[in-house]
Amino acid sequence: MFSKKSKPATIEAYIDGTPEDVQDKLHELHKCIRKAAPGASEGLKWGMPAYSYKRILVTFAVFKKHIGFYPTPSAVKAFAKELEHYKTAEGSVQFPLDKKLPLSLITKMVKFRVQESLTGDAKWKV
Repeated sequence: MFSKKSKPATIEAYIDGTPEDVQDKLHELHKCIRKAAPGASEGLKWGMPAYSYKRILVTFAVFKKHIGFYPTPSAVKAFAKELEHYKTAEGSVQFPLDKKLPLSLITKMVKFRVQESLTGDAKWKV
């Protein structure tokens, strides 16, 4: 996807550098995150699109068969019931490329992270 010489410098460049059949889904995810976290700073962290307020809210990356979404362990734990149909790890979720993105769930997770970032409260109610 990206060579060392052609590392993207923006989220849009990251998306533009992915396979065409994935780009619409990534633009949809980008738009969803921006709407749920208005005014968040945007950039690349560890080569992935990242959104931040006082600290990083979420990041994502595209892989061969899924989009890795990284909302931190607290968000994965808080939304464990709603994430039952997805492969998860301590701080990540895999959204299969052959399925629709669960945009309402992603919105809730991002808003959860916004609240955590602004208040420092990892116990915010879903």
